[in-house]
Amino acid sequence: MSRLLGLGMRAGRVVVGVAAVRARLQQGAIKCVVLAADASDRTLEKVQRLAQARGVPVLRGPEARELGRRLGRDTEVQAVGIEDHALARGVVESIGGVQ
Repeated sequence: MSRLLGLGMRAGRVVVGVAAVRARLQQGAIKCVVLAADASDRTLEKVQRLAQARGVPVLRGPEARELGRRLGRDTEVQAVGIEDHALARGVVESIGGVQ
């Protein structure tokens, strides 16, 4: 999953952060959301509920610190949105489907 997210970042098809993911979800641009395993209750409330209401798959990734590190960030990342259909499908398949 992390390798695919990194490729998506470099291609500009991934948005990072709760505010950015929410904004792109509202615009209908997100095809899949990855939430950190230790995402806060507030993040779950804001992002997961909106994604589910829009029929967007929500996956759980590694903890926020590790997710950020794997995306080349020095900060924790609680939410990642994938804007590309093929990339989203690849990420979902890499973990064996939506849980």
